Amino acid sequence: MDIVVSQVQANAKKVVVLQLIITTLAAMVFGIVGDSWAALSTFYGGLASLCVSWMLRRGVLNANEIARKDPKRGMAVLYVGALQRFVLVLVLLGLGLGLLGMEPLATIVGFGSAQLAYVVVMRKNAHPASR
Repeated sequence: MDIVVSQVQANAKKVVVLQLIITTLAAMVFGIVGDSWAALSTFYGGLASLCVSWMLRRGVLNANEIARKDPKRGMAVLYVGALQRFVLVLVLLGLGLGLLGMEPLATIVGFGSAQLAYVVVMRKNAHPASR
């Protein structure tokens, strides 16, 4: 197994676990302070963030495979993946807030706090010179 692939997979597992923990804690806080709908809204936001993280992992692994044959095409795959994740965030949050009527603050807090988990894991695993 390639070093990059194993590192991406290890980091992805850490991100998912941390995102689930943070999302659950945030949902519990909103459940205590607000009501069960606020807690569900927070959890929905966190799950939207989890979907984006999953797509990032999949895209990086796919781009790595493609870059072995054609580095320019591998870079293009990363850019297309970024656009896909942006659209996915808009769609998932739009569905949650518009169609399902989730609480806006709770949904955004759930999404944002789960994204922070991604930042924490990536910052912790960054090269020492880039910190």
